Parts: sequence; C-alpha cells; structure tokens
Amino acid sequence: MANSQNLAQAALEQGKGIVRLAPNWVPRSFCVPGRRIKLHPDDYYALGGERGGIDERWFSSTTPADNGPLTSPNEGLSFIVFEDGDKTQKVLLKEAVSELKGALLGEKLWSEHQRWPMYSKFFDNKGALPHHVHHSDEHAALTGQVGKPEAYYFPPQANNYGADYPFTFFGLNPGTTKDQVRQCLLDFEKGDNKLTSLSAAYRLDVGTGWDVPPGVLHAPGSLCTYEPQKASDVFAMYQSLTGDQIVPKELLWKDTPENKLGDVDHLIDVLNWDLNVDPDFAKNRFMAPLPVRDKGQMEAEGYIENWICYKSADFSAKELTVLPGKTVTIKDSGAYGMIMMQGRGTMGVWDIETPALIRYGQLTHDEYFVSEAAAKEGVKITNQSQTDPIVMLKHFGPNNPDLKL
Repeated sequence: MANSQNLAQAALEQGKGIVRLAPNWVPRSFCVPGRRIKLHPDDYYALGGERGGIDERWFSSTTPADNGPLTSPNEGLSFIVFEDGDKTQKVLLKEAVSELKGALLGEKLWSEHQRWPMYSKFFDNKGALPHHVHHSDEHAALTGQVGKPEAYYFPPQANNYGADYPFTFFGLNPGTTKDQVRQCLLDFEKGDNKLTSLSAAYRLDVGTGWDVPPGVLHAPGSLCTYEPQKASDVFAMYQSLTGDQIVPKELLWKDTPENKLGDVDHLIDVLNWDLNVDPDFAKNRFMAPLPVRDKGQMEAEGYIENWICYKSADFSAKELTVLPGKTVTIKDSGAYGMIMMQGRGTMGVWDIETPALIRYGQLTHDEYFVSEAAAKEGVKITNQSQTDPIVMLKHFGPNNPDLKL
C-alpha cells in the first residue's frame, strides 16, 4: 500500500496537480466495433474473439467493467502513468483516489462520496444496442450496487460516418400500457419481442447530446458517443433481438435480485414510467451545447467553452476549444478528467496531443485527470498549432458548483 501511496503522491507532484492516464480499452461480447476510437485496425480484437470487439474506451474510471466470467483483472479501471527517468510505473486511479483523498478530488467531494463517483467513455458500436435500462439507486441497491444515470454527446471528431443505425429509441410512446410492455417481456424468448414497436427512434445529430436518467429505456444508435455517467455498470436488456442478433435471456435478468428472477412485474417496476411515456421527452432530454460564458468574450480571450452534458446532478461535461496559437488559463471549481479530441500543445507541465492511431497497450498524451486544487488555481493551456484548434472534453463529478441546473 505504501508503494501505491508514494507513487500516487509522486505522480500528483510531478504533474503539479494534474496526473496522466493510460488508455483504458473495454470489449463487449455483444457488440461490433464502429472503429472510430483510434485503436489500430489490427487491435479491435486484441483480447480474442470470444471476448468480443473493443468498442469502448473508458475515461477517469474507478469502476470495474462487468463483462461476465471472462472479464480480465482491472478491466475498465484507469491507471495513472508515472515516468521517472527511463522507468515507467502505473498505479490504479482508484488506489490513488483512496490514498490522496481530498488532495485529488477536493475535500467536499471526498467527504460526501469517499470515491470518484463518475466516469466517462467512448461507446463506439457499428449497430444499435438493444432497448435496455439502467436501474435507479433503489433498485440497484437490491444487488448491492448504485444506480446509473448517463448522458450522451456525439463529438464531430469521432463521427466521420454514422455507421449502421444513427438513431436511438428512447422511452415508450405516450399511452403505452404496462400490460403491453409486460407481454413483450413474456415474449423475450420467442425471437423478436418487438419492444421497440412501443417506442420512437430519434435521429442523432453530431455535436448534440441526450440526458438519460435511470429507469428510462434506451437503445443507443450507432454514432460514436462520449458518455459521462455515474460510477456503475448496472443494466438489463429488455429487447430480445436487435438487428439480426439475439440477446441472451441472462441479460434480461442481469442485476435482478435472486428472489425476483422470473418476475416480469419486477422488471416493470425498474422502469420510471412517467419519464418513459413523457409526451415532451425530446424537449426534456435533448441537449444542445450551451456556452459557459458570453461567446464573443470567450473568443476574444482565445477559447470557446460549452456545457455539453448539464441535465444531471450526478455529473456534467464541457467541451473546451482553444483557438490556434492562443494561450489561455481556464478555471473550474471541481476536479475533472479530460480527453483530447483535436490538436496539440501544452497543459500545465504536460504535453497534450491527439494521436491519429493507438496500438493496444500503447501509452498516449491525450488523457489526464485534474485535481480540484489545480482546477481552481487555473490550468494554463497553450495551442502550439497556428491552424488547428485544441478541442478537449472534460467530465466532472456530482453537483458541479459551476453548473446552475
């Protein structure tokens, strides 16, 4: 333990409050990669065919991936990289959080949560996912977990094409009855249970996003998605066939307590009914970017910053653009993780750059975690290109003081 503590402290000091993270790749056996997350074409099946393709990269994660019995150790967990001369060492971000506590997260966030309570990811699937749900805290607690609100943003830099189905089914049509949904769930093993016949699909537009509270059915479409979420991997799949792929019945009952297995009414209870049948679903859940300050003022200072995920109290996210050749100092009130989308330059003591292609296992300079102290002091960013903007996405923990919901 002393070793991880010393390493975490040394990394925080070396980065002057900002630590560098290693790429964190996650496969999903039920997904086909969309190949837009810069992994080398030879490496999308680096973990072997039976594990499935790598179609996710997780950011600032202290949450292990729940990928069944074949899940490898530390899958889904982010590592801090510490380089001392020619020696490279790593320590789990999760361990660093436990050791550094408020020195990394800030005292308020640490005392309230005793952990980093969110993570973000790229979700990069060639087709749509099945209509599924993430449990609320109340329902997740029945299996010893926490619930999962999440949100989506579709970054232009990762969406040069829309893949097979750039539309997402959200919720249920107004007027849908519980009996109709119950029948679909009873028909789960009959092939196509036709759950999405009770739902509406929305076209996904690059540069916008959606808010998805727990209990809301959603079948994410095939745009490459930046997805901040509460630190949990709890879910259940309610649709039995997506595209031409059958969904195993185990995924219908995933994260159901043992005494409720086979109880379709429990699955109905997991749904937040009012949110699912909301006639103003799009108005209430869609998110267009919102400028953090007056846009003209920001541009005059050399940057543009937008809120991109802002409807949940459990996390938030911003997109920061630093204009070519400019140096800016950006202050935030909370700790955050970040991922580079475009450009190159420096951030504090670090080089930052956006790799074109990443081998599985290769280290990069595109992902960092910024302590609360460094964020409050202000992070100095220099864009070293005279033509290319720096664009980064920043993911924050709960109750961001800068976000007025």
